[in-house]
Amino acid sequence: MLDGVTTFCQQQFVRGSGLSMRIALYQPDIAGNVGAILRLGACLGVPVDVIEPTGFTWSDKALARSGMDYADTVDVTRHADWEAFLATVTGRLVLLTTRGGTRLDAATFAADDTLLLGSEGSGVPDSIHALADVAVRIPLAAGMRSLNIAVAAGIGVAEALRQTGGWPHDP
Repeated sequence: MLDGVTTFCQQQFVRGSGLSMRIALYQPDIAGNVGAILRLGACLGVPVDVIEPTGFTWSDKALARSGMDYADTVDVTRHADWEAFLATVTGRLVLLTTRGGTRLDAATFAADDTLLLGSEGSGVPDSIHALADVAVRIPLAAGMRSLNIAVAAGIGVAEALRQTGGWPHDP
């Protein structure tokens, strides 16, 4: 259900293009991770899409601990399902995944990319994996399986913003 926290739908623009890089979370399981990613989006000026259902009840309380007071400043849109989300995507869909064929340090990002991350427990289904324009993996040390989703989002967004000149301007 899409009740609870107010969604903020202000459009943000990248260098006059009318397009904005976005972070999208596919059916996330853990409220604390979502809160951390909402804080990331608020601090870096990157809108966040949450594709329902989530593995937790969406509420201010569930997100407050890691999102702190940033939840009210992030541009977050909740989508009832994958199809509703997909209808809003205007640029490339870049999947950050442990199964990615392109290393992060070899990937090329565009200012209007949507960086998609799967749920903590199961990632994204193969059908969604196949729809990604590019599947990117963050290289890990030998024997390591995966990063926390919020850490992976931060690393991926940082590289994408670096490449596209999309970092926020200093105050």
